[in-house]
Parts: sequence; structure tokens; C-alpha cells
Amino acid sequence: MKIRLAAPLQGDSIVDGEGIRAVVWTQGCSHNCFACQNPQTHDFKGGYEEDVENIKEDISSLVLEDGITFSGGDPMFQAKACSEIAEFAKEQGLNIWCYTGFTFEKLLEMKNKDVSKFLDNIDVLVDGKFELEHRSFECMYRGSTNQRLIDVQKSLKENRVVTITKYDEKEIIKPQRKRVFV
Repeated sequence: MKIRLAAPLQGDSIVDGEGIRAVVWTQGCSHNCFACQNPQTHDFKGGYEEDVENIKEDISSLVLEDGITFSGGDPMFQAKACSEIAEFAKEQGLNIWCYTGFTFEKLLEMKNKDVSKFLDNIDVLVDGKFELEHRSFECMYRGSTNQRLIDVQKSLKENRVVTITKYDEKEIIKPQRKRVFV
């Protein structure tokens, strides 16, 4: 299976979620948020195609990362490929974060099996479009205050949106795998 990317897997990120992360930069987004941080990722024909197996191989060689973050573009436009990568990353003991311009409620309304499977593998979803008028440097891991940090697994289980407000005591964002130093 192929995925369209804006850039190769980026390791050692400390701004795209809790802990040290690797980022999958997907290509393609139609939200067109004014003042988007990554406008170069909007064109669905931009970037380049990569085989999902190559990304899995890159993930299997990660040592210091606590998790994988899907960003872009909007990963939900490539939910099937992202889901496969996320499932593999979970098997490696990594936690999964995803940024999307869709709201959690809209994703559920889609009743799209690929989106649903992707959500099943996501720990934290940062949802909603970036809104310049709500921009804040005070909200962690988000660009604007309308965006939410959602505990996806708890939300799916409780059938309601469960937001994360206290970062340091959430089990889902603590490292799940043991680091090996050589």
C-alpha cells in the first residue's frame, strides 16, 4: 500500500505531542485553515508517494521515540494507510497522536471503516481546524483554543468526548515501551 507524504519520517520531535516523537507528515488537506502552519502540505498531488512497508521499517529502527504523531496535511484523508502504520507502531509499544482539522464528532458521523479503524489505534487526537482568531501560545500541543486534546480510547468506550486537561498524569501519553540504550 502507498501513502502520499510531505516529508520523510521525522524523528526526535518534542513539539508534536508528549515525549520524544516521530512524525508522519501526510500530504493533502482541503480544510484550508487561514494562516495554516503547513500550507505546503495541502496539495493532494504534492509531496511524494511512499510504500507503507518502508515507513514501518523506519519505525522499527526508532530507539528514543515514545510515540508516533500523524500530521500534515490531514492524515484522515489517508486513513487506511495511516491506520496500517499506526497499528504497526502500537505493536512496537509506541503511542499514537494524530492532528486533524475534522472534529471527533464529524469523524464518527462519517461512518467510514478506514477512519474508524484508524481511530481505534489513536491514543490522542488533536481535533478541529486551526482558527487564527483563537490562536494561543498557552494551550499545549495545539495552535488555537478551539482545538481539543481528546483521549480517543476513553471517548470511544464512553461514547462521549473525553478531553485531556492534565498532561503529566495521563497514562496514555506516558512511554509504553522500554528504551534500550547501547
